[in-house]
Amino acid sequence: EVQLVESGGGLVQPGGSLRLSCAASGFTFSAASMSWVRQAPGKGPEWVSGIDSGGGRTNYAGTVKGRFTISRVNAKNTLYLHMASLKPEDTAVYYCVKGFYYSDTAPRGQGTQVTVSS
Repeated sequence: EVQLVESGGGLVQPGGSLRLSCAASGFTFSAASMSWVRQAPGKGPEWVSGIDSGGGRTNYAGTVKGRFTISRVNAKNTLYLHMASLKPEDTAVYYCVKGFYYSDTAPRGQGTQVTVSS
């Protein structure tokens, strides 16, 4: 059974930074592309970033490009999202998703709340 457990969310001031983590189990993590997706209150899911199985290819949504960095450590079965220069509009629940791009049917975790507010 695929399990994805996100952590690292919290309350941060505008301009601040956070690092999210996603611990994966139940599948061969090193063979899987992964992504981060977020959902703000009252809005649909927004794909944030994806990374291929080896970490050599990444891509970002225009809204976060230059501020967020996705990475992974396959030896630890862990996916990361480093977020810098955070803005109030980055406030959302962030989900770790199996696959490079978002799909309604893709396995995902329970999410971690990120709130950017002064």
